[in-house]
Amino acid sequence: MAPSSSKAQHFLTRHRRGITTAIVVLSTGFAVTAFGIAPLAPDAAQLPRRVITESVTPENLEAQVDALGSQLMQLVRNDVTRGTDSPDALLARLGVRDAAAASFLRSDPTARKLLAGRSGKMVQARTREDGRLIELIARYPAEKPEQFKTHFTRLSITHTGNQWASHLETSPLSVQVKLGSGTIRSTLFAATDDARLPDPVAAQLAEIFATDLDFHRELRKGDTFSVVYEALTADGEPIAWNEGAGRVLAAEFVNGGRPHHALWFGNEGGRGGYFGLDGRSKRRMFLASPMEFSRVTSGFAMRFHPILQNWRAHLGVDYGAPQGTPVRSVGDGTVEMAGWKNGYGNVVQVRHDNDRTTLYAHLSRMDVKKGQRVDQGQRIGAVGMTGWSTGPHLHFEFRVRGQHQDPLQVAKASEPITLDAAAKRRFAEVAQQLQAKLDVAETLVGTQGQAE
Repeated sequence: MAPSSSKAQHFLTRHRRGITTAIVVLSTGFAVTAFGIAPLAPDAAQLPRRVITESVTPENLEAQVDALGSQLMQLVRNDVTRGTDSPDALLARLGVRDAAAASFLRSDPTARKLLAGRSGKMVQARTREDGRLIELIARYPAEKPEQFKTHFTRLSITHTGNQWASHLETSPLSVQVKLGSGTIRSTLFAATDDARLPDPVAAQLAEIFATDLDFHRELRKGDTFSVVYEALTADGEPIAWNEGAGRVLAAEFVNGGRPHHALWFGNEGGRGGYFGLDGRSKRRMFLASPMEFSRVTSGFAMRFHPILQNWRAHLGVDYGAPQGTPVRSVGDGTVEMAGWKNGYGNVVQVRHDNDRTTLYAHLSRMDVKKGQRVDQGQRIGAVGMTGWSTGPHLHFEFRVRGQHQDPLQVAKASEPITLDAAAKRRFAEVAQQLQAKLDVAETLVGTQGQAE
């Protein structure tokens, strides 16, 4: 048997199933195409008929198989780094059988960054048929904190000829707009999980509509939501950190049959806020909560005190949260106190306009000092369990002229921000585009899904 014939026979034997599958798929593709086009044509029985006979000489099959056999196959696999990984363990998981590659990962200063620091780096390996590494690319958060939400780090390790090379660079994340919707069965997070939406989207929904409804007390079974949001990708791959979610661009939440809308409107620099369809800002003088969406353990009402063992008025709101959770100022103001206060433990108290004050107690740390000016949303401390506390939580109080008030009701009643005439015209154009996307997202309600 000739060498080329032997080579062809070897290729056919090795890849018989793949070649057979390809022929079936191609045949099926032609059948589907014919099915789709045939109904558009006239009735075949009414067309003139004629028979055309033509001899066809197929190209040499062995030559075609030889050409296929000369192509080098490359395999691509993806995984994420683990805290216990060694170069050998990671490469083995990626299907790489290359001692030289493992040695390079251990010795090259840049390549060693692959397994240094935090785990969870997204890794993609491209290998030859025999498992030798051609290229390995790792993608993970940008090293500079200010670039975390906008950029990513790309670590490339390549093998060309007999040379290994490593390269580190920072590149911008890409944005894809996605749609999602869901129905409340129990909690907001359970509904967004069912709809396969990232947790940051749920947190943003609760934040955006915080002054419209109380997600702890007013959420009802059967409420629905639709959302248009940004999904972040690195080289087209959905990022694993921060759950890949960017900003919510538009949302509708129907609570008890009453719809609430929010649309993002800002400038090219990224500064902006959420507005209703009427152009009124969702942002008020005070935030509804000193933390991002959290679990309320005690509301503004009577409660049984866990330490004093008696019933007494609870003149604030307790937020159960893990130790170290950031605490923020709910409004602009000046720090009136930052220190220890009896059963409150570590306390930060902020004075706002019109004789209004807020108090944040049981803090594990205080990040501001007395007399310091703070902005709405600025971090002022972290959740702890100092003072009279049976577990980590934040005790929050709101006072107007010395009298305790329900923080949520104060936030709802605080003054909104409005757009000027010129901004309203631009907002109307943006609102029309986002409303169209929301209309599409609404069609997904009941399917518990998402779409691009």
